[in-house]
Amino acid sequence: VQLQASGGGLVQPGGCLRLSCAASGRTFSIVFVGWFRQAPGKERDLVAAINWSDGMTNYADSMKGRFTISRDNAKNTVYLQMNSLEPEDTAVYYCAARMNLETAFAHWGQGTLVTVSS
Repeated sequence: VQLQASGGGLVQPGGCLRLSCAASGRTFSIVFVGWFRQAPGKERDLVAAINWSDGMTNYADSMKGRFTISRDNAKNTVYLQMNSLEPEDTAVYYCAARMNLETAFAHWGQGTLVTVSS
């Protein structure tokens, strides 16, 4: 499966962005799609994940209430709606897929940069 992340950019504090992750190839084998982020000098952390089939979601505690992950199976696309953005949300955001019979997110998109600054 191939993943293409898009939608990043420069936004002011308090603003919002919607990231998109378009999947292609073996989408029928996707179990979960997750959004991760990596800030400069920090490790890559999970932001949110969604079950490809039933839409159940999981969020990192610090993202609950501000970020929403959703999917459109007809478009093979997963979205991350980010509201009330803070400078601390500045990072490269990656989407990744966990496939059937796999135990980890092993398929990654190229990342999209989100910069929150005035």
